[in-house]
Amino acid sequence: MWAEYVTPENVDSRIWPRTACIAERFWSAQEVKDVEDMYRRLEVVSKNLEELGITHRSYYNKMLLPLAGKYNLDSLKVLADIVEPVKFYTRGNTHEYTQMTPLNRLVDAARPESHRARKFRNMVNKMLADAPEYRTNRETIQQWLTEWRDNHFKLKPILEFSLLLKEIIPLSEDVSSLAEAGLQALDYLENKKQPPQSWLENVTSLLERPQKPEYELVVMIAPAIRELINAAGSLE
Repeated sequence: MWAEYVTPENVDSRIWPRTACIAERFWSAQEVKDVEDMYRRLEVVSKNLEELGITHRSYYNKMLLPLAGKYNLDSLKVLADIVEPVKFYTRGNTHEYTQMTPLNRLVDAARPESHRARKFRNMVNKMLADAPEYRTNRETIQQWLTEWRDNHFKLKPILEFSLLLKEIIPLSEDVSSLAEAGLQALDYLENKKQPPQSWLENVTSLLERPQKPEYELVVMIAPAIRELINAAGSLE
């Protein structure tokens, strides 16, 4: 198990279904290394685990509900679906933790891996491979970026209501700004227009902000948006 901060609610998600990947890696021939096919088969394994009573999926809503309180979960899940807990033991350097510290914040509810961010990255990669037209997946990418840009306005009442969520208000704002930068990059690519240097400098600075360790969360759509921005900046 790759986690030091676990509770009865989230412990299954820190073990399963990725342990199945480790097992397959040990037991399979070396040439078995199709990552996307692994994710396809992992979905089947995940459903089988649910049938056995493993709570690696069902814990998610149960931990988000107390954070949202009287509010609908939808906008909170939009944000939670694209973040992951910080890596490489960073979390222990951001707050003082003891065995008595409640593990009931968004970083505890967040999944170990953001599948939505992974799908977004794959879509962006295919769109950029479609240069110079950049048509593949562009409409869906635009829809997802628009959803992330607009989500902060919908989520703000929940963030301000919950004592456990107020700390991530700046993170939610950064996600909105990051998504807006991605939409602007899409526009530059669609119009084959090179962005001004001032815009590139501003968005480059923005890309670093969602990775601040004090959030204890990593915004997993940032690398794909960086690729969009780099592609726009490379236009001639």
